[in-house]
Amino acid sequence: MAAQDHAPDRASTQPASTLNLSSILIGTAQPQVLADFYAKVFARPADMSEGGYSGWQVGNCFLTIGEHSEVQGKAKEPARIILNLETKAVQAEFERLKKLGVTVIKEPYGMEEEGWIATLADPDGNFIQLMTPWEPS
Repeated sequence: MAAQDHAPDRASTQPASTLNLSSILIGTAQPQVLADFYAKVFARPADMSEGGYSGWQVGNCFLTIGEHSEVQGKAKEPARIILNLETKAVQAEFERLKKLGVTVIKEPYGMEEEGWIATLADPDGNFIQLMTPWEPS
């Protein structure tokens, strides 16, 4: 009996990805306002400020704020992309940011066994979440 030819399993023949998310650019019509905001959030000046762009190394990701010609006004869908900032002190960071006048979307709440989460917004309306670090079991 002749062996049947089968199409190879694509998942097993494709090489593993070598991609790494290294940076995020938030485009805005008000780069200095957002730069000042994120300096308060990170409690330090930008690691880089040049040509209207400001950026911070935050963990393994570099966050850049810069003017973008196609961005005007508030985010129309602020939950489309959310910046998740991990901290073991969600409540304390939430209170610190609230005192700085950050817009509160949702106060800290428990996520079953995963920990705490709170949702805030930057001056353009983009959502930021404070989250307890996820630790695999």
